[in-house]
Amino acid sequence: MPSSVTSHSHRSTTKSTQKAFKSRKSSKGVLKELTKGKVEKTKRQTPHQQMMSKMDRRNRNNQIKDTKHKEHLRDANVFAGPNAAPRIVAVIPLCADGSAADVINKLSDSIAMPIEVPEEGSVRTEVKNRFGQKIQYVALKRDLISCLDAGGVADFVIFVLSPDQEVDALGELIIRSVESQGLSTLLTVVQGLDKIQPAKRQLQVLASLKSYITHFHPGQEKVHNVDSIPECANLMRSICTTNPKGIRWREDRSWMLIDNVQWPESEDGHAIVTGVIRGKGLKADRLVQVGDWGDFQIEKITAAPLTTKKAAEEMTLDSDGENVLDAPTTEQDDLDDLAPEEIFMEDDNDAAMSMATTHTRGVLLDDHHYFSDDETHLPAKPKRLPKGTSNYQAAWFLGDNFSDSGSDFEDVDEQGDSSMAAPALPQDGVEGFAPREPTEFEPTEYAKSEMFLDPNPEDDFEAEQLAAFRRRKGDEAEEDREFPDEVELPPNVLARERLAKYRGLKSLRSSHWEEAEDRAHEPEDWRRLLQIKDYRLARCQAEREAMIGGVTPGTRVHIHLHNVPKSLQATYNPSRPLTMFSLLRHEHKRAAVNFNFTLNSEYGKPIKSKEEMIIQCGPRRLVVNPLFSQGGNTLNDVHKFDRFLHPGGNAVATFIAPLTWGSVPTLFFKRNEDPNSEVPMTLLGTGTSLPPSSKRVIAKRIILTGHPYKIHKKLVTIRYMFFNREDVEWFKALQMWTKRGRSGFIKESLGTHGYLKATFDGKINPQDSVGVSLYKRMWPRQSRAWDASALATMKTLAVEEIKDTDMDMDGIA
Repeated sequence: MPSSVTSHSHRSTTKSTQKAFKSRKSSKGVLKELTKGKVEKTKRQTPHQQMMSKMDRRNRNNQIKDTKHKEHLRDANVFAGPNAAPRIVAVIPLCADGSAADVINKLSDSIAMPIEVPEEGSVRTEVKNRFGQKIQYVALKRDLISCLDAGGVADFVIFVLSPDQEVDALGELIIRSVESQGLSTLLTVVQGLDKIQPAKRQLQVLASLKSYITHFHPGQEKVHNVDSIPECANLMRSICTTNPKGIRWREDRSWMLIDNVQWPESEDGHAIVTGVIRGKGLKADRLVQVGDWGDFQIEKITAAPLTTKKAAEEMTLDSDGENVLDAPTTEQDDLDDLAPEEIFMEDDNDAAMSMATTHTRGVLLDDHHYFSDDETHLPAKPKRLPKGTSNYQAAWFLGDNFSDSGSDFEDVDEQGDSSMAAPALPQDGVEGFAPREPTEFEPTEYAKSEMFLDPNPEDDFEAEQLAAFRRRKGDEAEEDREFPDEVELPPNVLARERLAKYRGLKSLRSSHWEEAEDRAHEPEDWRRLLQIKDYRLARCQAEREAMIGGVTPGTRVHIHLHNVPKSLQATYNPSRPLTMFSLLRHEHKRAAVNFNFTLNSEYGKPIKSKEEMIIQCGPRRLVVNPLFSQGGNTLNDVHKFDRFLHPGGNAVATFIAPLTWGSVPTLFFKRNEDPNSEVPMTLLGTGTSLPPSSKRVIAKRIILTGHPYKIHKKLVTIRYMFFNREDVEWFKALQMWTKRGRSGFIKESLGTHGYLKATFDGKINPQDSVGVSLYKRMWPRQSRAWDASALATMKTLAVEEIKDTDMDMDGIA
């Protein structure tokens, strides 16, 4: 055979070609290159969009674009024209060696328009040759209150950093506060960078300062050097040409930075504030808030142009020759902050008092008084009867004296209905059932009955045992974290009297809360607070009303105010910024307001509820003692009261204060106890305003705990929860529970020292702790006006002034 035949080999039959992976055009770069900015066509979601044609969709998009363009022109129009409003620029030094006046001088020199700038105060200038804009600088010192006021009305905020000094605690507090209350457009500069040698280190310093400021405000792209004339010129170009972003809560109202305040000698209680209207149009019917002075009514609004060339023919002239732009009408808001008293309120209070003084024999559980005098609502106790006993025959069996050793007996209720017989219960010695008789083949599984001996009141051994059981005192906040809501009653205190305002609830989130029981304990003016049925509708009406009419924004006006106390003239300082905000309708009325409160991560201590704080909510500053409660929505609008707010937590702060429409950012401060400290206040946390509600129930929970004294299966003898027999009978309806998940009810009282028997759904551990939960309603406190002059000397109010009439169980008000 030829050799060629022997060397021939066939192709392998197991060889296969794998399917190629389709990776073409799948990377992000390739897809981006293919689209080249084209908008990807997506499926129309809504039925209306599906019915729209291509022309309709294009027309709708054009309308949206035109609307946004008109809004942009309207915002920019306030800075255009010969009588335009000035751009407000607040200059805030963050370091001790910073100077706001020096920064303003260098900015003015860069455009060849030098001006005289005070160390603290306001100054106006006009950039005619290049941009045709008016600028109003506000030079500030490192004062927290002044920086907050100026930051709330400024179009541009300039933070001044130092190349060789770090931002201290006061500077960081100013950054966080101004940023948290709302910031329009932020710019950052460094002062004295030329002193850094060698020159190549200046770039490193700039990079370090930029990294620092972006930690607080990530949108900062550059830190400008004011020692460089070209950079100052570029900064001035940005200020004159950039449209400020604005602040959401501020743009819903009319506001101004007050330039001057006049006190006419001829009229008592009359003041005239002057400034340029910004935001929405100013109406004479609405109330205005002037700094920390309070709320006032407007008598009239007159024109106050800086130029003499103004068309006055279109304006109405009053008897004094003034150009009256707006005057109040019959719908002017009044200064009443509470609803008028009515007769039916007194009738309701009388009914509530009579209801509260009604004597009962037990605690209120949900909305029922169990174990009351009539006891008609309690289920009938079942009887042990022979099987087959009819309703007629059951009337001849009195009591429950039959043995259950046989199987010829069944449970029948008092009406004799054997069809509703109770299910078979385990032979554990449950209430109402005798234990099973032992036999000679099966010894008893129950211990012999022991006679309960009441402790001798003259014996100190019982008192020593109680003291040893309660010897776990520590720090109040740490104890609240470890044993939340637990209280310990002294042996000589009657629980039914001390806890008269408390009630039981089967479920905190779903059980009905009977408000009629609280009517006798509510604050005096609680029913006169503002009641809002539909918050969203009322808010939209108030905001829409502010959008129409009023004096046009950008107009410089004199605002004549009613009933201004003469004592405020001594507190006016022209070098400090003074602001005015117009209030929306109903914003002067008091309500039970709620705020989301998040504890500052830098403040590592727990905060106690009812502690005095200073809040900054929009233009308002108030002194409050808020109640902390858990947030979220519940079926019954009942929320648990938090005695402490621990680090890392958040809560809802509630108090009585004037209403604020919308979600307005809020700052919570605490006074520094050291008057010589550079930092006058400490930032406790931030939050936003929530819809007010007088129906929101804040329920304070207390837990009465007891110690298992004797345990026999599911039958437990408990002590140290109560200290007399009457208290056990009073709270007999409440459900008991253990920390390890068991639940039960009080069976009977033992002796006269508060010992009791209880049955549980399972055997409990001897180391377990037994408790019952009680709740009472907490009422928020009134807010107070903040006095700026007393910041350094004012101390916390005395305990008698803020003392709560409802004492806590640990004796703390």
